[in-house]
Amino acid sequence: MPVALLNYLDRQMMATMRDSVIESIPEFSSSKNPQEMWGIMLGQFKWVYAFFSLVGGAIADRFSRRWTICASLFAWSAITWWTGHVQSYQELLWARSLMGVSEAFYIPAALALIADYHPEATRSRAVGLHQMAIYLGVICGGFGGYAASHYGWRWAFITCGIIGMLYALPLAMLLRDSPKILGLDSDSLHSDSKSSWASSFLTLLRNPSFLLLVAYFTLPAMAGWVVRDWMPSILKERFGLGQGASGVTATLYWQLAAIVGASLGGILADRWMRRTERGRIYVSALGMAMIVPAIFGVGNAHDVMMAAGFLILFGLGWGFFDCNNMPILSQIVGANHRATGYGIMNFVSISFGGLADWGFGRLQDAKVPLNVSFGLFALLAIVSIGLVLRIQVRSRDAQESPWQ
Repeated sequence: MPVALLNYLDRQMMATMRDSVIESIPEFSSSKNPQEMWGIMLGQFKWVYAFFSLVGGAIADRFSRRWTICASLFAWSAITWWTGHVQSYQELLWARSLMGVSEAFYIPAALALIADYHPEATRSRAVGLHQMAIYLGVICGGFGGYAASHYGWRWAFITCGIIGMLYALPLAMLLRDSPKILGLDSDSLHSDSKSSWASSFLTLLRNPSFLLLVAYFTLPAMAGWVVRDWMPSILKERFGLGQGASGVTATLYWQLAAIVGASLGGILADRWMRRTERGRIYVSALGMAMIVPAIFGVGNAHDVMMAAGFLILFGLGWGFFDCNNMPILSQIVGANHRATGYGIMNFVSISFGGLADWGFGRLQDAKVPLNVSFGLFALLAIVSIGLVLRIQVRSRDAQESPWQ
């Protein structure tokens, strides 16, 4: 959970410290399209992150989830420290690109490790706890505007980088891979049973339910990334808030709501699974049904309190959605395909998230109304509800099989 917190804290600080970063990088002030430049920088992180999620997931499935997690933490923390020293836009792009490489290895390995240790009865709640730490990281990052005003944005990146590098050392000693996945307690896993990367990818891509889950994971995430990356600047410009206040308002309400949503969604999904194998799918679809009106509402908000109210609804729905993605994946693919599968999901989802960041920047520069932009994202979320309800899960015995 502390690693998950740092993972998203290091990302979110950039969005909430936007004005301070722009003022210190000369290329922004001389550009005619600073919003698009900022969108490209945000998208650069996501495109690199997306591509290397494929690699990170495959490595976690075939080697060690433990060492994948620890190495990822140390690397992105070192890059976070370096980000606090960049002096030009090109250096900033390189820093965000390398951040994308290093962070891409974490989430697939972490969620697969949790799924390895937690059976069906507790899986959604366990993943929900991990996702709560992510939301706390976003909340902490939301205070970045205040930190930048008092200490400077560089101080925050340098400090968080040092903390992460130090934490990687005890983590490497305490974290353990699941004996079941390593094959230490099962005669059914043989040394020659590990399929090639290409075979694993083909197995996943031939699974119609997996393809539906990838699409379902992607469409609402486009809105999620825009809310996470652009909402601080939207609130600042639309309602005249300061950098600190806009950063906190844009993150605190919906992330706290997401913590509640992940907790309730995890409990509800695990209990619903006692009645039907599609319990997690129904809970996730229920969360998406909350996200749709929330996106419409945020785009049409007339004041800060109205925007905050719809962000709370968005957060509740997001928690229901977020805590069940890996558990649903575990119902449709074998245990030793989980990290690879989640890596593919990240690849597609975050690639489109990068396009959403870039596209939203273009729309902002073109003065397209917010309600039109957010309305498009809400329509995508509506489509995703139909996709998740079409997913077919495997039998309970097959779900715990490593290779089926």
